[in-house]
Amino acid sequence: MNRVLILGATSPIARALALRFAADGARLFLAARNADEVRRVAEDVGTRAGVTALAGTFDASDFASHDEFIRRVALELGGLDGVVVCFGTLGDEDSAQTDPADALATINQNLTGAVSLMTLAARHLEQQRSGFIIAIGSVAGERGRKKNYVYGSAKGALALFVQGLRGRLADSGVHVMTVKLGTVDTRMTWGREGALLTIAPAKAADLIYAAYRKRAEVVYVPWFWRVIMGAVRLIPESRFKRMSF
Repeated sequence: MNRVLILGATSPIARALALRFAADGARLFLAARNADEVRRVAEDVGTRAGVTALAGTFDASDFASHDEFIRRVALELGGLDGVVVCFGTLGDEDSAQTDPADALATINQNLTGAVSLMTLAARHLEQQRSGFIIAIGSVAGERGRKKNYVYGSAKGALALFVQGLRGRLADSGVHVMTVKLGTVDTRMTWGREGALLTIAPAKAADLIYAAYRKRAEVVYVPWFWRVIMGAVRLIPESRFKRMSF
């Protein structure tokens, strides 16, 4: 039975993933910033899946608290076999491009907090020589677009970090998977461009979970974003910097 920590568990994709893991018999610890909301999510998952899902809070930017948090999760679950990193925020991109404090807040919520928590989880999983880490990133990290380069830079750096982590843990029996997510139909993306390419959270979770079961290493969700971003990467910088998308 897998003992799985889901970080950012109140997001629609995380909720759907929790149900997928629970259906396969996993014991879950669901964590987010909002204590009341994550408790409601845990109760809902438990009722739907017929399991007990534990709930707790964490702060991605409170780096000093992360070691104790990971230890507590492992203690309450009776061990730790997997971590799913679902948290992040688009932030206020316009403000982040002119205000260093907002820029750093976006970076901390999307990159440094995840790096801190995954480093601690990886240490635990490497010692037991088994387990998995799933990091949900974004296709926004493929190139630095003028409209969202602060957010995109965090996701791009996250992908590089996870790639290196995958290499480091390759001989330890720990599966590390990068998810490059396209536009998902959630509150965070409401009203933004690319609406025709959106995917429902439940469908995204199905694709992510199927890729995890196949022990995929890098997966684009949905698949066609691999083709789209492949084409985007081929655009010369002299042209790309003038494009408005």
